[in-house]
Amino acid sequence: MLIIVSVLLAGAVLAAIIYYVARFLRGSIKLSLPRTVFNPGDMIEGSFDLHTKKSIQGNQLIVSLIGVQVTKTRRDGETKTHSDEIYRDELLVEAAQLYSAGSAATYEFSLAAPDMNSSEFLESSVGKALTAAFRLVNNRTTRLKWKIEARLDAKGVDLVATKSVSINTKQIG
Repeated sequence: MLIIVSVLLAGAVLAAIIYYVARFLRGSIKLSLPRTVFNPGDMIEGSFDLHTKKSIQGNQLIVSLIGVQVTKTRRDGETKTHSDEIYRDELLVEAAQLYSAGSAATYEFSLAAPDMNSSEFLESSVGKALTAAFRLVNNRTTRLKWKIEARLDAKGVDLVATKSVSINTKQIG
């Protein structure tokens, strides 16, 4: 049994190494944000550099603002963590195209932090879900994490960069 577990663990580690090496060999995305703390309704502005080392057939180049609710529960001395994506706003930067080997480009973007106090937002299904989630944030075991993600969705391995951001939600709920 120990041999099987060791082989499976070694296989998983090897697969992870191969994945990251393959991604590194294809190219990279470097994400830059002048600031990382925002109020509801603020514009989240930034840029990213895309550099390809090999020719890549891209399906789409997108930037996303993602909100994830992270909940920790403790039962019988065990702590379990569960994550649910509860918000996603995507900006299509470029549609499908072929990125040639050695190409480099800089892209600028602007996404709005959700204005969770506006009546239109609060009445939407996403707004209702977020309001319920924010009420849970007061519970010490639940928190909301935000991130910006730049992604070249491509055939094979995607190129991705993420940065954590904070959106002031103290006025919600």
